[in-house]
Amino acid sequence: MATKDLSQYDIEKVPSASDMRFGIVVAEWNLEITSALAGGAVNTLKKHGATDDNILVKYVPGSFELPLGAQYFAELENVDAVILLGCVIQGETRHFDYICDGVTKGTMDLNLKYNKPFIFGVLTTNNQQQAKDRAGGKHGNKGDEAAVTAIKMVYLKQNFSL
Repeated sequence: MATKDLSQYDIEKVPSASDMRFGIVVAEWNLEITSALAGGAVNTLKKHGATDDNILVKYVPGSFELPLGAQYFAELENVDAVILLGCVIQGETRHFDYICDGVTKGTMDLNLKYNKPFIFGVLTTNNQQQAKDRAGGKHGNKGDEAAVTAIKMVYLKQNFSL
């Protein structure tokens, strides 16, 4: 199965982010990859109207710490959505499985606990090349996709009648 280009989307179907505020939590582990993801996310948010003042970026040691870093955004900053960016590459042990399960469950729990979008922008790849291909390489940038998802989810929430 071919991977779609993560940076390709219908720009006209993305609402303006000019009145939205975003937190981005970036894992320092695999920083070459995660910094490229963060760059994509920030550029995409700006392309859709978000200002520098409305994009907050913080770093955590690794992907396992992403949910707690995201929770800090929910509790300590006034953000509409939080984007979690990390990269977990398969190794020879089951460590990969535990990290991926933990960060996935942690992200889902945050969505429900805080009733705001926490966007899962974590690459889970078999090798370094697959990660590079999805962090600005031949398959686009998962950071772009995460930013578009964040904008659309904030817009969805803003347009529900309460």
